[in-house]
Amino acid sequence: MKKQKSGGSFRTKGETIVAKAIRTVPGFGDTYRKFEQQTTLEQGSKSALQNYGRSIAKIANHFGVDPLHLGLDQINDYLYTLLKTSSPSKSYFRHTVYGLKSLYRMFGLQSKALQMPPIKDPETLPVVLSKEEVKKLLSCTENLKHRVMLALLYSSGLRMNEARTLRINDIDSDRMQIHVRMGKGRKDRYVVLSELLLKGLRDYYRKERPEVYLFNGHTPGKPMGERSIQWIINEAVEKAGIQKPATCHTLRHSFATHLLENGVDLFSIKEQLGHARIDTTLVYLHIARVSPKTVKSPLDTLYGK
Repeated sequence: MKKQKSGGSFRTKGETIVAKAIRTVPGFGDTYRKFEQQTTLEQGSKSALQNYGRSIAKIANHFGVDPLHLGLDQINDYLYTLLKTSSPSKSYFRHTVYGLKSLYRMFGLQSKALQMPPIKDPETLPVVLSKEEVKKLLSCTENLKHRVMLALLYSSGLRMNEARTLRINDIDSDRMQIHVRMGKGRKDRYVVLSELLLKGLRDYYRKERPEVYLFNGHTPGKPMGERSIQWIINEAVEKAGIQKPATCHTLRHSFATHLLENGVDLFSIKEQLGHARIDTTLVYLHIARVSPKTVKSPLDTLYGK
């Protein structure tokens, strides 16, 4: 069986980072099982378990020691190295810090959890496509399945995972709504169903005959993968000649911004996006090109003027 070198020791080919840590780091197996169990009991998301679990497993592999037994100086040196290097990404740093905080709290190490560094979000505005750029994106995508996926993301503002796990019966054509099940924060919500999108969905359904999931992946019974969706977006962006760094979330930002420019109120946009707080939605005020409206005293409208 072939082995690959990773983090100072060898990892069996095809073996995950977590599996390697469980196999090679003394005591980590029990630690990880409790971490997995407690995260599940607290109804944490699968992505949180995957990202946080992988992060603490990487630490275990790096030091060859269960992270619970590492000193604060060792942890800080590791985190410092993550921030100073361009790779892995800042999101990995975030997952590592949050993962360690969760781990320490689960094992009653509150003082260690409190000493983890704060996570500061950069004050940057999201990338947004113009309406003309969205038109180009859709028109240059010839594959029907891919075009419908792009139209869905833009017309409903869904997150990538929400879109790819949609089931056929989540499309409510009578009420012109899409039922988003277990979105971020494990909450259901309804979002708008575009008439043009519905037409495209019907054409797509007649041609592709998807089963269970609206967008099936290569594996039977599984939804389309995240990498496949991002590849679709990258291809469309390149063909459309768009120079902006566009991702799946760019279409979500464009959806919200264009709604605001069309006169939709912020609270309605918040509900469509599934934001927990209105503060998150306020960022679109800094992006949208909204024409100022003339202020008129309510007294002048009391008597029908």
